[in-house]
Amino acid sequence: MTIYLKRGKDESLRRFHPWIFSGAIHHIDGAQEEGALARVLTADGDYIATGHWQIGSIAVRVLTFEDEAIDEAFWQRRLQAALEVRRAIGVADSPNNSTYRLVHGEGDHLPGLVIDIYGATAVVQAHSVGMHRCRNEVAQAVKTVMGDTVQHIFYKSETTLPFKAELGQENGFLLGGSPDDVAIENGLKFHIDWLRGQKTGFFVDQRDNRSLLEHYSKGRDILNMFCYTGGFSVYAMRGGARTVHSVDSSAKAIDLVNDNMELNFPGDNRHKAYAEDAFRFLQQMEEGSYDLIILDPPAFAKHKDALHNALKGYTRLNLRAFEKIRPGGILFTFSCSQAVSKDQFRMAIFTAAAQSGRRVRILHQLHQPADHPVNIYHPEGEYLKGLVLQVE
Repeated sequence: MTIYLKRGKDESLRRFHPWIFSGAIHHIDGAQEEGALARVLTADGDYIATGHWQIGSIAVRVLTFEDEAIDEAFWQRRLQAALEVRRAIGVADSPNNSTYRLVHGEGDHLPGLVIDIYGATAVVQAHSVGMHRCRNEVAQAVKTVMGDTVQHIFYKSETTLPFKAELGQENGFLLGGSPDDVAIENGLKFHIDWLRGQKTGFFVDQRDNRSLLEHYSKGRDILNMFCYTGGFSVYAMRGGARTVHSVDSSAKAIDLVNDNMELNFPGDNRHKAYAEDAFRFLQQMEEGSYDLIILDPPAFAKHKDALHNALKGYTRLNLRAFEKIRPGGILFTFSCSQAVSKDQFRMAIFTAAAQSGRRVRILHQLHQPADHPVNIYHPEGEYLKGLVLQVE
């Protein structure tokens, strides 16, 4: 199919932004099959891009700005380039680390595609119909580029594809099939629940921030809220924490936290886990119980319509932590909501600090790690933001 843009609507593409919105399209020639490859032409009929067409506000996700074939060699080139970046930053081919993101959508010039590596298993996730239709070609390219280091490829897109596309997608292995779900991150072992877990089974994007937490953990009483599989908790234990308490509303998550603790610190009674609502736990706990608190909630705003309530939620959550934390305590606080900007998140935390009446210093400003790169032409890819605060 061929898409013709309205006059003047090619400016963002000339700046290499990888999205074309439906309002920029003048007309379409050819069969309009969702997920199909589309050649995009300017109003004057000049080639400008090729991408996947999809029904919705974002009509085309651009794969290339060069007039080239989207074939086996294309997928291999893109994946090889992504792997070289991970080798350069030291997360791939490391005996101390077998957990990292190989492909991060627009950040690796493959919009709509996420690939995480967990030991010998690659978990592939499609966020567009086009990438779903290319899943087998992608899997073959992963195997070719990764060689024997990847033996199994699991496809996990049941909840990430547009439901209106009615693809009937089910999660499952595209290659191999292994019961071994343990991967290593910075020398620590984790069970990865790629079948039922959130995202691809683990929050790979917090690796560097977990390492930073480890350095603050020695001798502290630590509370890890919204702990999920307990990544921050395991690092805190290795960092020499006096006590570590993990809280999540999901009983299944708590079971996984305990399993991960047993993998790394069998029989260590410094850790306790609670399946409770985070806001209720913070409200009911005694003041001064902890001198390090981690707040890493799920996305409060998945779209801009929810932004106002999300910011109120961040303020309310952080206010509770400011009120309860021990004097001199450290607060790690995060937002993974793409709809919330860094400035908006920081203002929500400022508001909470002001309402608490505590004196607060910013020690670190945190973000996603280098294996979650941000395409400089696509600032929307910068979604994770965090602050490390010292509370007097």
